[in-house]
Amino acid sequence: MRILLVHPNYHSGGAEIAGNWPPAWAAYLAGALRGAGYDDVHFIDAMTDHVDDAELEARIRALKPDVVGTTAITPSIYKAEEVLRLAKAVSPAIVTMLGGVHATFMFKQVLTEAPWIDVIVRGEGEEILLDLIRAIDEGRWPLARHAIEGLAFLDGADIIATKAAPTVKDLEKIKPDWGILQWDKYVYIPLGKRVAIPNMARGCPFTCSFCSQWKFWRDYRIRDPKAVVDEIETLVNDHEVGFFILADEEPTINRKKFIAFCEELIARGLPERVQWGINTRVTDILRDEAYLALYRQAGLVHVSLGTEAAAQLKLDLFNKETTVEQNKKAIRLLREADILVEAQFIVGLENETAETLEETYRMAQDWKPDLANWSMYTPWPFSNLFEELGDKVEIHDFDKYNFVTPIIKPAAMERGELLDRVMNNYRRFYMRKALFSYPWQGTGYRRKYLLGCLKAFLKAGFQRTFYDLGRVNYWGPQSRKKVDFQFDRSRTLAPAQTADWQAAAERSRKAAERGAVVHDAAGVIKACGGGDQQLSDEAADAFAPAGPPPDPGAKGRVHL
Repeated sequence: MRILLVHPNYHSGGAEIAGNWPPAWAAYLAGALRGAGYDDVHFIDAMTDHVDDAELEARIRALKPDVVGTTAITPSIYKAEEVLRLAKAVSPAIVTMLGGVHATFMFKQVLTEAPWIDVIVRGEGEEILLDLIRAIDEGRWPLARHAIEGLAFLDGADIIATKAAPTVKDLEKIKPDWGILQWDKYVYIPLGKRVAIPNMARGCPFTCSFCSQWKFWRDYRIRDPKAVVDEIETLVNDHEVGFFILADEEPTINRKKFIAFCEELIARGLPERVQWGINTRVTDILRDEAYLALYRQAGLVHVSLGTEAAAQLKLDLFNKETTVEQNKKAIRLLREADILVEAQFIVGLENETAETLEETYRMAQDWKPDLANWSMYTPWPFSNLFEELGDKVEIHDFDKYNFVTPIIKPAAMERGELLDRVMNNYRRFYMRKALFSYPWQGTGYRRKYLLGCLKAFLKAGFQRTFYDLGRVNYWGPQSRKKVDFQFDRSRTLAPAQTADWQAAAERSRKAAERGAVVHDAAGVIKACGGGDQQLSDEAADAFAPAGPPPDPGAKGRVHL
């Protein structure tokens, strides 16, 4: 049977300004399919290739697939739904399937607004997909769908969700087919090198209320560091990858495994051939002060820090364990270790003012990060926080949930003014860097990297793709009152989805009354990286490299 995977053609002017990122999901699913004997697998990266609907429909028609599958994060959900609508238009016999974090939690919403989708894969896709494909291949579809774990689908007018499938226990059995990607297309602009996004672990041992990672992956599983380096070495040798970013939300959670990973890279001489970056927390950098030189020796050159907010007022609102001085110290330690540091600021909360935005700029100048990024606060619709915000979330057009569009309207300013003041921060910060910093950072790697970052910003600025400025008609301070974010206000939450949330909220309330749930004090908001938990070295020993569980049966399985 012929299987076609499609990465939806979604663009927002966010992370993509630094380059084209390889869709790792396609490699992982293709690897699982080929490992099971399904070799007729095709892939279309409609995002990187800017494939419009007409061309995509023509390519689907030419390939004549039996199954078309795609994925979606929240902002790309409508594009993903359209991919599958086009597949059904080509042939109603094509089985259309959707996966990813948004569909996993919002399957009632998705199936209500896109009934042409035959099946949603909920959670990790590799093992569920094989069960699904085998049923189709053996002629057991659609009758067998009720017996396959981890699915959601329409049965007449009813939305059905089968029992959650167990998570993949042995991550090393998953062999991604990196060859399905055309690697010459995936280039990291600051260095002009091919880029990859491998991962060390799935899940997180912590359960922050604002986060979806632990909900999606459920149990925390970390790979053998040597196996991760094996994969990176393959990417370098076979696909000429010269830069990678670990996909983990926080790869430094397990310090022992992270150190072992760094030591393995050094032992194989890979830092001379490939450099890399990570996202992590301020608290982890402070904890690992004595190891930062080792991390740099292993090729770590870029750390993105979730400082989230500059003003202490906003840190308190996020309930961050970090303080302003801790943020400043972490940035200084990274710079002293010759690691470029990017400070992440979350803006656009309800209490945002011109003064708080100016404070983020002043703190960025005081902290002296190499790079700074101001992201609009975006509450994921499947997080507990989204429900708690209630009517404050007036926009349900998920296409705009992209970190560059103000979803929440601050009480003290209009959205256009918010965007303008954020752009003013960018202009001032990078103008100073361009004139007084980047050109004078020596003649080596740091200078090359920073000038490459500046090139990426300038390119996106001239093309008006940065922050989606061209689409929203922003041309500078004079246009802030004319900005049009093009919200589709006809988009609403499906009754089936909201009813599900209300039931979940009631269960949480009753559990809290029984003392089974500990809530954040005063219901305060947290941002990514905002938990105060640390995984001790002793606790890390409990997370051995993922392998087959002692009992392959139901014991140890986690279900939603």
